[in-house]
Amino acid sequence: MADLIPPTGRVHWVGTGRSTGSGLGLVCDGASTVLWGRTVDRAESCLRRLDLLGRAEPRAFTPAALAGELAPGDVLVSMLPAGEHPALAELALAGSAHLVCSSYVSPALAAHGKRAAELGTVLLTETGLDPGIDHLLAHQLVRAARQVTGDRPASVRFGSYCGSNPAVPNDFRYRFSWAPRGVLTALLTPARLIEDGVPRTVDRAWEAVTSHTVAGETFEVYPNRDSLPFIATYGLPATWRLESFVRGTLRLDGWHEAWKPVFAELAEADEAGVTALAERLVAQHPTAEGDRDRVVMAVRLELRTDDGQPWAGEWTIDAVGDARESATSRLVSVPLAGGVLEVAAGRVPPGLHQATDDPEAVPRWLAFLAEHGITATFHGDGGA
Repeated sequence: MADLIPPTGRVHWVGTGRSTGSGLGLVCDGASTVLWGRTVDRAESCLRRLDLLGRAEPRAFTPAALAGELAPGDVLVSMLPAGEHPALAELALAGSAHLVCSSYVSPALAAHGKRAAELGTVLLTETGLDPGIDHLLAHQLVRAARQVTGDRPASVRFGSYCGSNPAVPNDFRYRFSWAPRGVLTALLTPARLIEDGVPRTVDRAWEAVTSHTVAGETFEVYPNRDSLPFIATYGLPATWRLESFVRGTLRLDGWHEAWKPVFAELAEADEAGVTALAERLVAQHPTAEGDRDRVVMAVRLELRTDDGQPWAGEWTIDAVGDARESATSRLVSVPLAGGVLEVAAGRVPPGLHQATDDPEAVPRWLAFLAEHGITATFHGDGGA
C-alpha cells in the first residue's frame, strides 16, 4: 500500500437529487466545496433549497469538466445513481483524487480497490443510512458482545432492518422517498440470508415478509440483497455459530397486503413494464406538500455461549422529516458528510472501505452523527 495522497481540503460533490441534503452544508463548513449539477442552474437551485448559496461553487457536470478541475488529493463525492460510480472512480483514480459515496460496493467498484491502495487514494463506500449507519451500529454491537463473552463458542442471531415510510400511514402503506423504479427493482433482486443455521436464497422478497417488533411497534420486514458477505465485514468471530443473519428492509404493518396487486404485476413485468408500473404508482400515490417521511432502523445481536451465558443488544433510530428536509435525506447526507470530512482530514487510509471498522473511528463517527441530531438508542445488556 502506498502512502496516503495528502487531501487538499477541496471537495467536489456531484449530484443534486433527493439525497443531497443538509450534509452538504456540513461539508461546506469544513472544506472548500464545488457542487456539480446537470446545469449551473440545477446546482444553484439545490444550493438555494438548502440555504447554501454562496457557500459552494456551482458547476455544470460533464466528466471532462470535472476532470479539468480535479486535483491530486481532492475528494470526489458521488451522489449519482450507483451504476455511475465506477466511471467516477476511474476519473478519481486518474486524477489521484479520493472518492466517497453512500451506495453498496458493486463488483465494478470493488475492482478499483487494489489500484486505489497502490496509488494512495481512498475509495470510501457505504457511508449513508443503509448502508452506512447500520454498519457502525453493527460494529458497536459485536464489540460490546465480545467484551462480555469474549470469543467463546456461541449460538448467534443477527438482524438489521431499515426503511423509509410515511410518518402518517396511508392506505398504500408507503410513499416513494427515492427513485420509484429502484424500489421495484430491489424487490425483484434475489436475497441471501442465514436462516435456521443454513444459507437460504429468496428469489422474490415479498414472499419472505415477516412481522418484526421495534420499540413495541409492529412492522413488516423482508431480506434485501446478499447478507452473507457482511458476516466478515462485521468481524463476527469464527467461533460464533450463526442461527440467523439477515439485513433487510422495514415497512409499515399492512404493507404486504396493500401491495399484493403490485406484486402480481411485478412478477410478470419486463423492463419496460417495471418502468411503466413505477410511473403509474407515483401518479396514483403522489407526495403532498405537508407529507413527512419516517425512517426506522433496528440493528440487533443476540447470543448464548455454549456454557450458558446470554447477551443481547439492539440499536434503534426513529426519525421524522420536517418542513425543511426529509428524514431520509438527512440520514443519508449527514453520515456521508462525516465520511467526506474524515477523508478530507486524512484519517482514512488508502484503499477500499465500507464505512469504517476502525474501533477508534466508529465511536467518533457516531459522535459526529449525534452532534448533528442523529441519535441511536441502545436497548440491552450492559450498554454498548
